[in-house]
Amino acid sequence: MTRDESGFSLIEALVALAVLAIATVGLMRTVQTHIDSTRGLERRAAAMWVAENRLAELEAGIGGTPQVEMLGERWRIAVDRRSTSDPEIVRVRINVFPAAEKTPLASLDGFVDGRRE
Repeated sequence: MTRDESGFSLIEALVALAVLAIATVGLMRTVQTHIDSTRGLERRAAAMWVAENRLAELEAGIGGTPQVEMLGERWRIAVDRRSTSDPEIVRVRINVFPAAEKTPLASLDGFVDGRRE
């Protein structure tokens, strides 16, 4: 066999391996970013469920605790009530925070029966 027909040299194999390693690092970073984004979406969805549950409780005239647990995480709920031009209707804004954070992950506006207040 002549030298031209012998296949890849060691240098060519090492260069190909280096290219694959660099591409793999980039792919791993992309996957990690996607995982982090998915976790953030999951937390925001859970926070919105907490807010919707609290609005349903308020509409039913049921009070609620300032903290709840959902999907293994503790959530703090702040309800801001505002009067409207109709005394029978109260506007509420529900903010939901992870228990240890100061920034809400979900905010929901709604209206409830002001006669139950």
